[in-house]
Amino acid sequence: MRLLIVEDEKKLADELKIFLENEHFNCDWSPTKGKAIELLETNPYDFVLLDIGLPDGNGLSLIEKAREMGSEAYFIVITAKGELEDKLKGFEYGADDYLAKPFSLLELNSRLQAIIRRKFGHKSAEIGFGNFILNTSIRQLFYEKTPIELTKKEYDLLNYLIINKNRVLDRLQLTEHIWGDFFEDDFDSNYIDVHIKNIRKKMAKFDETKWIKTLRGIGYKFIGDASA
Repeated sequence: MRLLIVEDEKKLADELKIFLENEHFNCDWSPTKGKAIELLETNPYDFVLLDIGLPDGNGLSLIEKAREMGSEAYFIVITAKGELEDKLKGFEYGADDYLAKPFSLLELNSRLQAIIRRKFGHKSAEIGFGNFILNTSIRQLFYEKTPIELTKKEYDLLNYLIINKNRVLDRLQLTEHIWGDFFEDDFDSNYIDVHIKNIRKKMAKFDETKWIKTLRGIGYKFIGDASA
C-alpha cells in the first residue's frame, strides 16, 4: 500500500514514516500542501495522512483538490485540534477518519487496517479463497492449516491482487504500490513477472487452480471469490 504523509513537523513525519514502513507501507513525505499536490498528481496513493495546519494553508482544501485530480486515496486527518467542530469540518471536506495529536502509532495502524478491510469489503483479517487463507494480521498464507512460505514482496503482491480481486492491474500499478518509486536501484522490469511465477508455483503445490490471470501485454488480475 502506498501512503503520503503531509506533515510539516519533520520529527513526527520521520516517526510516522519509520513506523509505517515497518508495517509494510510505502511512504512519501510532504511538508507543504503545494508539494503534496505535486506528489498526488504523479503518484497513485492508497492513503494520505493529512495535517490541517500547514505552512501554505489549511490542509483540508487538499482533499477537494485531490478529488478534482481523480485521486481515490483515503484521507486520515491528523491535527493538534481535537474539537468537535474541526472533526465535523474534516468530514465535510471528505476525510475518511480523524486522529487528534498526540495519538498512538498502533491506533493509527489499526485505523488504516480497518479502512482497508472496509474499502475492499472484508470483515476480518482472514481472507479466504478456495482452501487458501491469507491472514493479513500476521502476513501469512495458509492452505487449510499448512503455512505457505512467501517472501515479503510475494506476500505484498498477492495481498494487493486479492484485495483488488477481478480488477485488472498493470505492471506499473503493481510496481508503484509494492515497490513505491519504481526507479529504485534494485528495480528490474521483469520483477512482477518473476514474483507472479513464484507465487503460482508455491500455490500450485497445494491447488492447481489459476487464481492469478495473465492479461497479455497488460498485467494481471486475481479471479474468484475472496471473502473474509
